[in-house]
Amino acid sequence: MFTRLLSGAAAVALTAGMASAEYKLTILHTNDIHSRVESINKYDSTCGAEDEAAGECFGGVARIKTIVAEKRAELADQNVLVLDAGDPFQGSLFYTTYKGAAEAEFMEAIGYDVMAVGNHEFDDGPAALEKFVDAVSFPVISGNLELSAEPLLKGKVGNHVVLEVGGEKIGIISALATDTVDTSSPGDNVVFQDEIESLKADVAALEAEGVNKIIALTHVGLPKDLDIAAQVPGIDVVVGGHSHTLLSNTSDRASGPYPTMVGDVPVVQAYAYSKYLGELELTFDAAGKVTAANGEPILLDASITPDADVAARVAEMGAPIEEMKQRIVAETAEVVEGSRDICRAEECAMGNLVADAMLDRVKDQGITIAIQNGGGLRASIDAGEVTMGEVLTVLPFQNTLSTFFVSGQTVVDALENGVSQVEEGKGRFPQVAGLKYTFDMSVAPNEGRVSDVLVHDGGEWIAIDPAKTYGLASNNYVRGGGDGYKMFRDAENAYDFGPDLADVTAEFLAKNGAYKPYTDGRITRK
Repeated sequence: MFTRLLSGAAAVALTAGMASAEYKLTILHTNDIHSRVESINKYDSTCGAEDEAAGECFGGVARIKTIVAEKRAELADQNVLVLDAGDPFQGSLFYTTYKGAAEAEFMEAIGYDVMAVGNHEFDDGPAALEKFVDAVSFPVISGNLELSAEPLLKGKVGNHVVLEVGGEKIGIISALATDTVDTSSPGDNVVFQDEIESLKADVAALEAEGVNKIIALTHVGLPKDLDIAAQVPGIDVVVGGHSHTLLSNTSDRASGPYPTMVGDVPVVQAYAYSKYLGELELTFDAAGKVTAANGEPILLDASITPDADVAARVAEMGAPIEEMKQRIVAETAEVVEGSRDICRAEECAMGNLVADAMLDRVKDQGITIAIQNGGGLRASIDAGEVTMGEVLTVLPFQNTLSTFFVSGQTVVDALENGVSQVEEGKGRFPQVAGLKYTFDMSVAPNEGRVSDVLVHDGGEWIAIDPAKTYGLASNNYVRGGGDGYKMFRDAENAYDFGPDLADVTAEFLAKNGAYKPYTDGRITRK
């Protein structure tokens, strides 16, 4: 456990706290920034200079710095915490190039108080997270990780933290989604414990110390956050991430109100990619019970002027990679839709593009099927000229093209896995090429949701043969068992060291003229 005293407003707020039993706290929060160090466009990709000049960009760390500084000045005599619910890693060339060092520098400049570990903090194994933790001054926590066997992280990632703010102790606990073993690369030494049981234990530990104001700062996704709020007594508020959910009282794109109440417990999340800063004002009574919760995410649009010093540093760090980012590699006739909400639930144009590109690259190697996990698609591409930077924003993970051979039954099993968590918006959803299938959401997961699996053979679509061997293309992450695709680990003649998937996609786009995105009914949802 970490214990820390926050300076600044603490002394003023302490005097106010003595005069009244009522205690107010403002939580400013972000989640799932995903290395959007630079500003983003409406498709969540890096925003170009022309769009920035036209006032059409959002977010970026320089805008976060501005708005956090403005809010701290506005609330100078009040109690404020700045929290991040995980996943600052992975999603742009800044992460590809600097492996977390850029994110650490800018989060320090913004002045976060606490951060939860997200699943993508393990994308380059425990070593990258260790370097990040060593580079920042604020606590990085995750309460359901058993790290005693992982020497790089033991003693560096706490299970919870106590901050003294305005004379009151604020406990912050955390949990990371247990399926991180499937969605990232934590290694064998990081052991995951049940999220709810772990949080219950941390609440009990804090209450035993007399802490009666407890924030759950989580990276588990909104559905699990709602369960946590309902099942873990003693939690006063849940500040979450992982599902990239916009909760709002004003946006027509919101998935629910801000905050969403579970009994007396407010639950908040603020989308992703640096586009919003969540702002939640809580009022506690003398017993530490929340009596009021109000707020709304702040859209970081062009009305927020980027902090000049941070913007200059972003430009400096971005200079070595700017030439690659700006290289025009192709052209598209229309927007290529890569929305998270679509590509993790149904056929999407970006899924078809990437799966088609994979299959096209290896079609002369006896490969007839391609499967791309929807979670590996991280953005849309605007119509017109396509830069390599845009392609890398869509496919930032440096995954390589894999080829392998499995039975038809294994293909069906893989599809069952892929559609097993559609309700939760998980990234395992299978975008495909050379394959058609239907799935029925009224059927329980892994109990026959998938039907009518057809493969393209001799110019015709025919039923897949469970006993026949088929050649598949995917990315090395899926082939290695990521996103639950463990059935591919024992595939025959597997080769995981093909070209980078971003290069494969860029080259496919380039040879197709003004690429026209499409869907063709290869995936049917009942």
